[in-house]
Amino acid sequence: MSNIYGNAHRDLQDAFGTRPLADRLEAAILRTEFDEETKAFIESRDMFFLSTIDHTGRPTVSYKGGDAGFVRIVDATTLAFPSYDGNGMFMSMGNIAQQSKVGMLFIAFDKPHRIRVHGEATVHRDDPLLAEYKEAELIVRVKLTDLWQNCPRYIHRQTKEGASRYVPRAGVDTPLAGWKQTDLVQDVISGKDAQRAKELGVIGIGDWLEKVKAGDPEA
Repeated sequence: MSNIYGNAHRDLQDAFGTRPLADRLEAAILRTEFDEETKAFIESRDMFFLSTIDHTGRPTVSYKGGDAGFVRIVDATTLAFPSYDGNGMFMSMGNIAQQSKVGMLFIAFDKPHRIRVHGEATVHRDDPLLAEYKEAELIVRVKLTDLWQNCPRYIHRQTKEGASRYVPRAGVDTPLAGWKQTDLVQDVISGKDAQRAKELGVIGIGDWLEKVKAGDPEA
């Protein structure tokens, strides 16, 4: 009896003759707790991909970034991470609030190495961890369902060029998001952000998009 394979998986495994291999892999790599090695790897990551499900049943994937350690293993079956200021759509957080199942993919591109995590997530506005993350708006806690290490062979080796200047850090003023300077949003962003945009100089949305396309670090 498998915990991760359904009928569709079995049909394909049988079609390609991989059922014994799939069973061996499930037995060998599936884990239901974070061990010390996995904890160290996850807490060393400065980004991950988060998969959530919206109100219509559509899956969506988001990139989440911070400084190394922004994802924490709280205990053997729980991890937590902050939600920082975003675009105001709250897609991932809203999805979690109504459909708790999530997938998380942690990757080291320089090794290469990756771990896949599945769990049940909850969003908290008053979590005690909020005090430990500068400018965090919410804390997400994920109760682990299962995790496993994936084969690294198709991961392209890459090295990190630099960290995002927008990650909130102690003792540093976090810059205003570049898109918040655009004329498109001046009447709908917060008064505080609008004032900062005015001081920095409002720019056209087209100008900002050109910065994004050019890879300008201030975009």
